[in-house]
Amino acid sequence: MKAYKNNDFLDSPDARLLRILSEFVEPKARFAKNGIEDTIVFMGSARAPSPEEASSPSALGSAYEACRDLASRFTQWSKTLPEGHRRFVVCSGGGPGIMEAANRGASEAGGINIGLGISLPHEQENNRFVTRELSLEFHYFFMRKFWFAYLAKAIVFFPGGFGTLDELFEVLTLVQTRKIRKHLPIVLFDKAFWSATVNFDALVANHTIAEKDLDLFLITDSVDEAFDHITEQLIRFGLEEHGARL
Repeated sequence: MKAYKNNDFLDSPDARLLRILSEFVEPKARFAKNGIEDTIVFMGSARAPSPEEASSPSALGSAYEACRDLASRFTQWSKTLPEGHRRFVVCSGGGPGIMEAANRGASEAGGINIGLGISLPHEQENNRFVTRELSLEFHYFFMRKFWFAYLAKAIVFFPGGFGTLDELFEVLTLVQTRKIRKHLPIVLFDKAFWSATVNFDALVANHTIAEKDLDLFLITDSVDEAFDHITEQLIRFGLEEHGARL
């Protein structure tokens, strides 16, 4: 049997490097085939209920609808850009909640969208709104996070748990330290949630971050403000100046 057809070997510790490499090469080929140049990434809680699931109004339910609206607006806007490229495609983690809302908004606006799923014991398959040929499933968190960051030209963080906070602080660290050299607008949606969850002012007061680091992101409650802020930055840096990649 050829080594690359030996599933026992491919699933073994000795082939871990090959599995990691495959999670770089296969998505890269798929994105190239579908003309994906860059994305607008949406992060947030898998527990945010859709309108069909919500038994009563809630903050997470409101976040779902705001995310759905924003993703739809970005998709409509991106479709007005010059033909020949698929620019600023909506991308999520592929799961339920905020991730579903982003894919749903893009789908309802008639656009393709990406779901970068992760194999977890307690989560189901990618949501039904992800474009089928752009529905991926990762084993390694770090390879999934690489593709989030590498293709992103903007990222919106909605309320979320450990995973969302992990992704937020990794991205902020990469931007702060200039490991991400491209211009990357970052929006934190829901002022009440973020002010209660992360005391950025305390980090400044304790000299663990610089005051200028607060300029790395925008905190807002407004879909209009988030949309205007990101599209203005994308036009300036993503279209006019062709900002550098990671």
